[in-house]
Amino acid sequence: MSNFVDECNINVKGGDGGAGCVAFRREAHVAKGGPDGGDGGDGGSIWLVADRNVASLLAFRDHPHRKGDNGRHGSGGNRHGARGRDLEVQVPEGTVVLDHASREPLVDLLHHGDRWLAAQAGEGGRGNARFLSNKRRAPSFAEQGEHGEERWLRLELKLMADVAIVGFPNVGKSTFISSVSAAKPKIANYPFTTLEPNLGVVQMDDKFEMVLADIPGLIEGAAEGKGLGHQFLRHVERARVLLVLLDLAPWAGVTPQEQLGVLLAELGSYRPDLLDRPRLVVGSRADLVPEHDFDGLVVSSVTRAGVPQVLGALTELVREARLITSEGEAVTIHRPVGSEVSIERLDDGSWNVAGRAALRAVALSDLTNEEALEFAQQRLTQLGVDAALRRAGVQFGDTVHIGDFSFDYEEDE
Repeated sequence: MSNFVDECNINVKGGDGGAGCVAFRREAHVAKGGPDGGDGGDGGSIWLVADRNVASLLAFRDHPHRKGDNGRHGSGGNRHGARGRDLEVQVPEGTVVLDHASREPLVDLLHHGDRWLAAQAGEGGRGNARFLSNKRRAPSFAEQGEHGEERWLRLELKLMADVAIVGFPNVGKSTFISSVSAAKPKIANYPFTTLEPNLGVVQMDDKFEMVLADIPGLIEGAAEGKGLGHQFLRHVERARVLLVLLDLAPWAGVTPQEQLGVLLAELGSYRPDLLDRPRLVVGSRADLVPEHDFDGLVVSSVTRAGVPQVLGALTELVREARLITSEGEAVTIHRPVGSEVSIERLDDGSWNVAGRAALRAVALSDLTNEEALEFAQQRLTQLGVDAALRRAGVQFGDTVHIGDFSFDYEEDE
């Protein structure tokens, strides 16, 4: 089984918040001590972090679940629960995160250190000391801990390379990258030997370094999914320069000029802007065709004839491209959380209330406690839930859902 994985699904769950505590002071010579229940600690969130030392998404293939620590419960004496630790999940640079169901792109972790909040932790519940007021001298309730967010995500890796080597299958791409770098791809004399991209670092005499990516062979129809092309074409997107290798020995009767036409057509069909990318067209496997009419650089990775010239030309193109596409600084990305109350009519005629504040007012309350239920109702009224339901057209007896809690609507007297 391959150790290179460039797409996977991952389940992320933020840690649950700890519950607040119901407690009262109990000291000698202190009659009817006041409430002193501490707050629960917040859970730990899940962050996806781009790391240049991670090469693929292999770590998630057999172990797709990642969970943050839960917060600890509060206790008496106004002792607050400890906060759960955040979990940082390292992914390769160039990882695109998509919603698992809709495939909507959510974030592109392009540079080393980029961080994205993948699953928000649940907040800790407040202890009963927080609910002391002139009207409520001995609150008998506290908030429950909020559940952490849980979701499935789709991760897709688009390799970060200075040069993408493209060409027909068995044109000598793997041989070239192995001859100029420490990369050791599988090499054999039959098509589709390379079933996964290979990265190699080339260091020139002046210490200049560039990263080359050997993209598995493309054939006509690759942009529509034929052969292996559709699966790997996305790895070309991030390359600054394209190295197009053409087989000087006609590939299945296809001349070098015809190969170039097919390759450019496939690249343009996949993403038209790829045709504007700087590219170097080179004739490959010159050792097999000593006499040819190819007009341009030629190379033999076996004898290394022409290799220094090709590397020199690539170095100039990469230097120029880097001046235009300089690396950006690492960024931290928080996802906005909708807090405003919204009302939706469901297919069965019931109503659903959305908005984090409203959901928290219900989820964190112990609704079996009469005092807590009264407090939750007051909080929902303050948030404008009652007014929003009336504006939406809710009628007496309609079922209303707020998170996991459901009730039949009644007008206030």
